[in-house]
Amino acid sequence: QLQLVESGGGLVQAGGSLRLSCAASGSIFNINTMGWYHQAPGKQRELVATITRAGSTNYADSVKGRFTISRDNAKNTVYLQMNSLKPEDTAVYYCNAHIWTSWFAQSDYWGQGTQVTVSS
Repeated sequence: QLQLVESGGGLVQAGGSLRLSCAASGSIFNINTMGWYHQAPGKQRELVATITRAGSTNYADSVKGRFTISRDNAKNTVYLQMNSLKPEDTAVYYCNAHIWTSWFAQSDYWGQGTQVTVSS
């Protein structure tokens, strides 16, 4: 069974740092773009950052210069280093990956989410 497992969330004071990890496991043929999204209470899920297999990155304006996305293709893992955290970064963070399970089958997969809370 293919799954994405996240870790690294928690409670941190404003200005602090956290590092999220997301590992994909199961019947994986190839992984294209991986990314992180967040969803605050009462709001829609929003893009935080994405990274292609080749390493090209894209960030939401609100996190540019503070967050860094990276990945280890050998481990099927994506990371999100979050620095200079602000209370408005508080949300559930979800990992996303576009995964090929064979030459013909592909789909988007989501992790279960990890809570990040930034206190002021």
